[in-house]
Amino acid sequence: MQEFNFRQSLSPSWVRIEAPARLHLGFMDLNGGLGRRYGSLGLALEGPFTRIQVERATTFQASGACGERALGYAKRLFGVLDLDGGLRIQVQRAIPQHAGLGSGTQLAVAVGVAIDRLHGLGLGARRIAYLQGRGARSGIGIGAFDGGGFMVDGGYGPGEDELPPVIVRMGFPEHWRVLLVFDTQVQGLYGRSERSAFEALPGFEPRTAERLCRLVMMQILPALSRQDLRPFAQGIGELQRVVGEYFTPAQGGCYTSAAVAQVLAWLQAQGIEGLGQSSWGPTGFAVLDSEMRAFALLREVQMRFGAQAGLRFAVLRARNRGATIEQTVPQGERRPSAEAGCRGLD
Repeated sequence: MQEFNFRQSLSPSWVRIEAPARLHLGFMDLNGGLGRRYGSLGLALEGPFTRIQVERATTFQASGACGERALGYAKRLFGVLDLDGGLRIQVQRAIPQHAGLGSGTQLAVAVGVAIDRLHGLGLGARRIAYLQGRGARSGIGIGAFDGGGFMVDGGYGPGEDELPPVIVRMGFPEHWRVLLVFDTQVQGLYGRSERSAFEALPGFEPRTAERLCRLVMMQILPALSRQDLRPFAQGIGELQRVVGEYFTPAQGGCYTSAAVAQVLAWLQAQGIEGLGQSSWGPTGFAVLDSEMRAFALLREVQMRFGAQAGLRFAVLRARNRGATIEQTVPQGERRPSAEAGCRGLD
């Protein structure tokens, strides 16, 4: 008698996932004297995003931008989990690579979660991220996938074998906007170069870490809870300045891209305070209090800097929800996920 595989019989035939980009707004504690190190701030964005559709197959196939990269993540997970068969992956849209927007984590976790659903493993996004080797220093990327919003993670503790926990998640005001400044001709550090840069950096003063943690707890978060832009922006700008100066030996200045630095300097001269670079860049950002103000500044920077090769600009909302997951069910219906990967913030 043939054994009936109940789990496989209920597996979807395809899974479609849309995962958001995120801004990494900086670290709080690069000293680690209390036993935990790093501690990140981040914000999920409504765009750009990565969208994939994945089906079970007998071999590994991929199409679209970053298709080979997606296959690499799939094969890694198949090996770790000792799975049989293959996958057909369509990368329909992809976050720009090595731009400071979390493209690698979002693609790796999206592919892994699709495998999790197709094989009925029940691992969840955080476990998938760990198995994929993501989140080496920050939990912001998986936090953006899991629930979106504005996030603070608690860094790594000694001997911990898990991702940094997201200890604060707050909804970002719907009327605030983020102006992004891209430089398509420059890439931020990643992989071996990133690891080498961290290893070569000098020690981080305890008093500086104390100051940044106080800034986050007593200024940035209370201002966000009150939707009070000025102290929020001042706090983000100050944290970015301190962390940017610390990383100057690794990236040649407070900003990776000289062109982005020029745009941000002009914005600062206009009185904009919530400025910075996401992760290793080169993407820069400015937090603004309204769509009207954001688009007025967008027009200005396009007129002043739009002719420079590589510079691009966008105005975006924050994303107060995580990745969206759609899949078939045995009856052939489409079903959005109701699990943590889709929960949002009011």
